[in-house]
Amino acid sequence: MTRAHKQSDRNEETTENPGPAGRQGGRGTASAVQSVDRAVSVLEILARHGEAGVTEIADELDVHKSTAFRLLGVLENRGLVAQAKDRGKYYLGAGVLRLAGAAAVRLDISQEGVPVCREVADELGETVNIAVLDDDAAVNIMQARGTASVTAQNWLGRRTPLHATSSGKVLLAHMPPTLREGLLARSLPRFTERTVTGATMLRAELEAVVEQGYGLTVEELELGLAAVAAPVRAHDGKVIAAISVSGPVYRLNADRLPEVAKRTVAAGAVLSRRMGYGF
Repeated sequence: MTRAHKQSDRNEETTENPGPAGRQGGRGTASAVQSVDRAVSVLEILARHGEAGVTEIADELDVHKSTAFRLLGVLENRGLVAQAKDRGKYYLGAGVLRLAGAAAVRLDISQEGVPVCREVADELGETVNIAVLDDDAAVNIMQARGTASVTAQNWLGRRTPLHATSSGKVLLAHMPPTLREGLLARSLPRFTERTVTGATMLRAELEAVVEQGYGLTVEELELGLAAVAAPVRAHDGKVIAAISVSGPVYRLNADRLPEVAKRTVAAGAVLSRRMGYGF
């Protein structure tokens, strides 16, 4: 290790502990970014070698062993690395698998959902989306537009409220009760005069979603917009996404919604089978 790098490490340690608040400034921000970069590098080193000791990691990072040890300690506390006590080597922890699994689920649904969404969009002429839970919102990860939806909004990548969207209601209805009640206890924003913001009424709607197999919204998020969504299940039966069909209320009216709901539920069943459910 060069004298310059050792001095850089000493500077970093000083900046990480700047003393009284307000004295860290730009150097603290740079140090934080550098620490994140080094932590990611540690994960890459372990992914490349399978396992490595503190000295090996410090050498590859060109830092003091104390710095490498601190980085490993933080990563170990978060479950991203683990230590083989008999050898003193570190390896990637179960937390990495958890993160990778979450990313893989989204990727798999997006890939498997392409033909399903396109078929439904072509058949109904409306916009079809797949949404997954993202903390306290639904995020759209796949979209297909039908011939009639040329002026429809682009929902891809958008986070939408759970209580005011058909996909959100499906995800909300199937989440663990304690988590759902925590969300219902919050003050829910009103987007239109038809948005359901009362917890009691919303609970009743969510019970109906589970019973009938789909969620429905009419002008609850935006005036003129209607949507229906159905659950998508993983191999273990857990609801991992919602597939929805949306369009203007003059097309998705009371006469047509039952037909669209039936088709959406069927699409959800097909995508669930593609995700391993029912085998």
